[in-house]
Amino acid sequence: MSTGTVEGLERELSAARRNVFLLMLAQALLASAGPIAFSIGGLAGYNLLGADKSLATAPLTAFNVGVALGAVLVAIAARMLGRTYGFIVGALLGAAGGLIAAIALFRGDFWLFAFGFVFIGISGGFAQKIRFAAADASPSFYKPRAISWILAGGVISAVLGPQVVILSKDMFEPVLFVGAFVALAPLCLAAIVLFLFLRLPDHKAQAVATGLPVRPLREIVLTQRFMTGMICGISSYALMTFMMTGAPLAMVIGCGFSPELATLGIQWHVLAMFAPSFFTGMLIQRFGTEKVVAAGLIILMACALVAHAGIELWNFWGALILLGIGWNFGFIGATAIVASSYQPHEADKVQGFHDIILFGTVALASFSSGKVFNTYGWQTINLMFWPITGVSLVLVLLLVLRTRRATV
Repeated sequence: MSTGTVEGLERELSAARRNVFLLMLAQALLASAGPIAFSIGGLAGYNLLGADKSLATAPLTAFNVGVALGAVLVAIAARMLGRTYGFIVGALLGAAGGLIAAIALFRGDFWLFAFGFVFIGISGGFAQKIRFAAADASPSFYKPRAISWILAGGVISAVLGPQVVILSKDMFEPVLFVGAFVALAPLCLAAIVLFLFLRLPDHKAQAVATGLPVRPLREIVLTQRFMTGMICGISSYALMTFMMTGAPLAMVIGCGFSPELATLGIQWHVLAMFAPSFFTGMLIQRFGTEKVVAAGLIILMACALVAHAGIELWNFWGALILLGIGWNFGFIGATAIVASSYQPHEADKVQGFHDIILFGTVALASFSSGKVFNTYGWQTINLMFWPITGVSLVLVLLLVLRTRRATV
């Protein structure tokens, strides 16, 4: 390799690391909206309703709908404005959603409050694009580590979001929780400042200059590599949401544990989701993407086994920790597979298609978890893991076999 080539790779890697660092911090700030929304959204909705409290979690459903909608809008914004300004639009929508929710609490307007959550969710959908932006702005060998670092920002979000709630929820007493939603505005504005320092490559301009063809979306999404990555990513994320939503119900309502113990279990789960991100990228570089995805799916099977083995506290906590680790390996690895299935100038339409399917399925999993628990019980939630992870493992194995045949 010539000296000029080495220097060029070093410059490219240096620029990628700089962009990834900025995107990780921005992701951490924007993703804090999720813990804020989910920790107090249901309680605030409950307080706003009258005698019938059955719609108390409707704002959280609105948030998930917003995330799926944001997956579409971010592709449109990126195409019209470029990725940097597209992310800025997403952050502004998040700030607007927080202020709308705060105004709704002052007015006692439940449906306006839910409407604000749609905007917060849309901003979350924009933020989900950040992991792809980091990968697309990186050399091929650095993509898995870039994705891993972006998700590592979730550790910051997991701490920052709840702390914002604790410090600001009583700021506008006697109206509770207003301060937490007002605080979303400065968090989003801080993310905008970080976005302004990004130097993302213009892959579309490069493609036009070099005459690279743009394949139809149908051709890309029907490739074995894309389908395997998308199905494994959906399986990991949907199963994680399915059990995470049902576990507190099973612990408190089904087994009589205290809400504090259930909350502590979820905290360990969230840390297990994001803490491995600091080394998942290195594992992918050493062992390969497919092996890390397979490991994640096997850990999800172990999670189901621990949960199925009993209803003691250690069963729930152990299952939730394994659930987080399995999600991390499965989702980061699957995202890396998807990111390697298209060219950078094809990214916007492919990522938009991927994320709307992904988060639409995740929203359905979240909604159905309570229904399944109430109708069929906790053990049925655990049994759902086996067929889904089994099919995903077969797809990964087939992809590995095809890759080996292609390299022989």
